[in-house]
Amino acid sequence: MARFKRILLKLSGESLMGQKQFGIDEQHLAEYAQQIKDAHEMGIQICIVIGGGNIFRGLSGTGKGIDRVKGDQMGMLATTINSLALSSALTVAGVCNQVLTAIRMEPIGEFYTKWKAIDAMEQGKVVIIACGTGSPYFTTDTGSSLHGIEVEADVMLKGTRVDGIYTADPEKDPTATKFNDITYEEVLRRDLKVMDLSAICMCKDNNFPIYVFNMDVTGNLHKVLAGEDIGTLVHN
Repeated sequence: MARFKRILLKLSGESLMGQKQFGIDEQHLAEYAQQIKDAHEMGIQICIVIGGGNIFRGLSGTGKGIDRVKGDQMGMLATTINSLALSSALTVAGVCNQVLTAIRMEPIGEFYTKWKAIDAMEQGKVVIIACGTGSPYFTTDTGSSLHGIEVEADVMLKGTRVDGIYTADPEKDPTATKFNDITYEEVLRRDLKVMDLSAICMCKDNNFPIYVFNMDVTGNLHKVLAGEDIGTLVHN
């Protein structure tokens, strides 16, 4: 029995690099597609937002002389490349899917609306939304919060390289301890870098829970959806 009926799955662009320093690790991408296929076969409606940091990050570009708005638009294009790559991998895995874009770029993908996304999910398709919010100065974290709330998902599943939220970065601080669950208020008070501030506040204001888990361990997405507590729940 699945834990949720409809989910927003947030994947980082960096996670698609696998063992590479840049771009997309094809084997890692195929493993993600298989995990998503397993979740889809549980009867869960799935909407996905992917970052673009493995290709280009707009904010870092501004430090190298690139205009912030143009840099963020370049980042949106990077999310589109990742979205198309995941779409292709899902198709190879036998999963019907549809790419929607938050800025117009037909025929690469249809222009996103809430109703298109919901209709596609109800038809049994996995929906992938590219370009974040479609506006500069917003990250794909905020895009995930916005789209998850819009499509009336039960939860945002944030797939990362660590198995939840810790008191500090566990990759840098061996004394960091993990939270099984934590409130938005405490995330804000402790200044924990779960997602950017805009995304956290949007989820808090709309009572939209976030579940952080390690997506890089094959089978973990299925475990989360089956009800196993292997990550950290953020809630009001």
